[in-house]
Amino acid sequence: MSDTVPGRPRLAGRVALVTGAGQGIGAAVARSLYALGVSVAATDVHGAAVAELAERLAARPPASVPGGGEGPAAAVRAYPLDVTDGRAVEETVERIERDLGPLGILVNVAGILRTAPAAELTDEDWSRTFAVNTTGVFHTARAVAPRMAGRGTGSIVTVASNAAGIPRTGMAAYAASKAAAVMFTKCLGLEYARHGVRCNVVAPGSTDTPMQRSLWTDPDAPRRVLDGDLATYRTGIPLARIADPQDIADAVVFLASDQARHITMQDLYVDGGATLR
Repeated sequence: MSDTVPGRPRLAGRVALVTGAGQGIGAAVARSLYALGVSVAATDVHGAAVAELAERLAARPPASVPGGGEGPAAAVRAYPLDVTDGRAVEETVERIERDLGPLGILVNVAGILRTAPAAELTDEDWSRTFAVNTTGVFHTARAVAPRMAGRGTGSIVTVASNAAGIPRTGMAAYAASKAAAVMFTKCLGLEYARHGVRCNVVAPGSTDTPMQRSLWTDPDAPRRVLDGDLATYRTGIPLARIADPQDIADAVVFLASDQARHITMQDLYVDGGATLR
C-alpha cells in the first residue's frame, strides 16, 4: 500500500538538479521542490541569476513539509552550468552529489528560442537551438541516469513544448529540437524502466515567461495568443488564459513524486487545450 498522502507530493529529503533555473519555469520548479523539502541544485548558464535565486530561497527555508510535519533540512545551491558542454555537465553532477547527496530528481528546463521562417534559419540558429534544447538534455541524462539506475530509483522530467507536437510558423528549429528531446526522454525511460528510473515530459503551451514575452511585438499580441491567429494557423487557448510558470512547475512536481510512481514515458501537455489533444 502506498504511504503517500492524497494530494500532497512526498519529496522531502531528496536531491534535485534543475537546469535553466535562473528564471521562468526553471525558477518556479526550483522554488516548488525546495518548498517540499527537496535539496535543489539550481543550474543555469547565467550564474548570477541562479545565485540570486538560491540566496532568496535560502533566506526563507520551508518551515514544514506538507503531509508529515517537520521534514529534513533542505538546501539550495547555485551552480553555473552550460548544458551544451558535456564535460562540464559531468563534473557539475559529481560536485552536486558531493555537496548535496545522491540525485533522485533531474528536471531539464534549459532552453532557447530562435525564430525565423524555416528556410531563413541560419546554421548558427539551428545548431545552437539543438545544442541547448536537445543535446543539453542528452548531456544531463547521460550523467544522471546511470547514477540513478545504480541506486534503483529516480525521476527525470524534461520540459519540452506543445510546439513539439504541432507545427508552428517561424518556430521550426525550436519545435524540431523539442520533438527530439521528447523522443530521447521516452527512449531513455524505456531503457531505464527496469532500473526504477522514470522518465517523463511536460509540454507547456504559452506561458508568461521572458521567452514568451520576447515574442510579443505589440500590445495586441497577448490577445492573439488567447483568441488564436488565422494568419499563423494558431487555434488560441480554450481555457482563455496564458499559463503561469507555477502551472508548469506543479505538473513537474507531480511527475517527479511518488504519486506518479507508475507513470513513465508519458508526455503531459499543460497548454490550456491549445493543441486540441
